[in-house]
Amino acid sequence: MTITEAPPAPPAPDQPVVRKPATRKRLVPYWLLLPGILWLLVFFALPMVYQASTSVQTGSLERGFQVTWHFQTYWDAFTEYWPQFVRSLVYAGTATFLCLLLGYPLAYLIAFKAGRWRNLLLVLVIAPFFTSFLIRTLAWKTILADGGAVVGALDALHVLDVTNWLGWTQGDRVLATPMAVVCGLTYNFLPFMILPLYTSLERIDGRLHEAAKDLYASPATTFRKVTFPLSMPGVVSGTLLTFIPASGDYVNAELLGSTDTKMVGNVIQSQFLRVLDYPTAAALSFILMAIVLIMVTVYIRRAGTEDLV
Repeated sequence: MTITEAPPAPPAPDQPVVRKPATRKRLVPYWLLLPGILWLLVFFALPMVYQASTSVQTGSLERGFQVTWHFQTYWDAFTEYWPQFVRSLVYAGTATFLCLLLGYPLAYLIAFKAGRWRNLLLVLVIAPFFTSFLIRTLAWKTILADGGAVVGALDALHVLDVTNWLGWTQGDRVLATPMAVVCGLTYNFLPFMILPLYTSLERIDGRLHEAAKDLYASPATTFRKVTFPLSMPGVVSGTLLTFIPASGDYVNAELLGSTDTKMVGNVIQSQFLRVLDYPTAAALSFILMAIVLIMVTVYIRRAGTEDLV
């Protein structure tokens, strides 16, 4: 005789049936992404489309501008202002290198040697952000003033002899020279280099240094074989966060430089606000963006850091 199980009893009338809102759960991530998507759409995508249409327009401010798909504007803008493009990339690259050279030791000190002073040093790193970018740049006009202590020290150390030979200064004058512009860029964007470096170095397990020491590795070998390779994500992030805004900056070149040190950002600003040649200004913006995008893509591929993805 076969005994069969009785079917499960139906739920009591006063006990509600719980149903899983599967559709609602699937839509939750998209609802969370909606504010960010709308922000990018309104403040990034739409302005980009507008600037793209402006770059292929022809006309004048009096007669108005119309979209005529005049792509020759790109070639004309590049051939006329290519020295400013080269100058911007050279200044930004030099400032990025100096930021890495100055920021890495400081980030290393904060991550491994600061101890209870770590938080104070981090506050001092970000403290300049509490002051206006414009005021910080204007302060360098006083620091690099002719006959000042800084210029006198550089002259006494014969640093100006080297920079004069490189064409970055003129005689005993530092202001209104490429060196002044690079100094301003380096100072203003140095925190963007230090913070990613510190974050990357702080994540390194200290036991790896102890293991290298147990294997009789010198401090220099430990740094070359262990510390620096593990900090590469911070190096790549810091260089990108420094180089990208520095290449489009125009404030430092405007306040600390001269007509011979103008960067492409100064040209774009002039075309937009003074010459009122909107198509050329928009074309210059897109050319700069394309150049930086290509350089960044090649750099990331060559660096081979997977932590940036």
